[in-house]
Amino acid sequence: MNKKKSVNFKRPIGWTPPDLRGKVAVVAGASRGAGRGIALALGECGATVYVTARTVRGGPVPPDGAPGTIEQTAEEVKARGGRGIPVAVDFTREADVAALFERVEREAGRLDILANAVFGWSAESFEAFLHPERKRKMFWEQSSTSWKESVEGGPYAHLLGAVHGARLMAKRGGGLIVSITEPIIGFGPKTLDWALIGLGHRGINEMAYAMKSDLAKIGVTIVALGPGFMRTERVLMHMAGKSDKHKKTMGFHLSETPEYTGRAIAMMSADKKVARHSGKLVYVGDLAKTHKFKDADGKFIENFYKKLKLL
Repeated sequence: MNKKKSVNFKRPIGWTPPDLRGKVAVVAGASRGAGRGIALALGECGATVYVTARTVRGGPVPPDGAPGTIEQTAEEVKARGGRGIPVAVDFTREADVAALFERVEREAGRLDILANAVFGWSAESFEAFLHPERKRKMFWEQSSTSWKESVEGGPYAHLLGAVHGARLMAKRGGGLIVSITEPIIGFGPKTLDWALIGLGHRGINEMAYAMKSDLAKIGVTIVALGPGFMRTERVLMHMAGKSDKHKKTMGFHLSETPEYTGRAIAMMSADKKVARHSGKLVYVGDLAKTHKFKDADGKFIENFYKKLKLL
């Protein structure tokens, strides 16, 4: 019997990647942020990753100029030992989502992991979060109601992904669906935009719980996964040049890279007992403790919400 070859990449610090060669993943929102971190971690494990989002090379950039495209992420997935396939998808459009999973079935014939990292904040909401010292606009003065970003771009997008992903997973009788979210703990200002952000996350969390029994019948696990404060491209852009005091007020000293979330998903994918998490909201920091992995910089980051005594 031939020995199984090791995954072909330089071993990263902070963890021993599980072998996910032969596994097929779809990552939504993978041009930047949590989605990009998830795609890269799965690439380190040798998986085939369909890297999906709206931002493509040569196309329109986000209004704030945040970097990242699906092509760049897919290239990095390949550089880390996996196979990255960029596909332009708007997860709030069902025709786009259906076409994506039809393509995955046609090309790969299977789906093992669906990681949905899509979620939107309006520009004013994100600005208010990172710069609480600035004067906030009233809800009627803002450029967006936040509904499209946080509700359509949150639970509705996650629902479309789960529906079409589950149809493909059902044909093989197994898989893992992960929705990136956060707990509803009442932090943030008591404003309309924050209420809609909370509504979006609550919808994602409740759907994971409500889907678990149907998905269990086909051997699929669904998990709502809460990262801590992530050092995404946007966060780093807004934090550049800020004082240490400001950063500490924001909890930046407790932040983690988006790859920490990706590593959590990879470890769950290789966990034969992952179904024990189905329907639950679990946290990246807690999974890191259980599965004994660290962040991409080699640090162990505790559960952000427990560290701040928010849970």
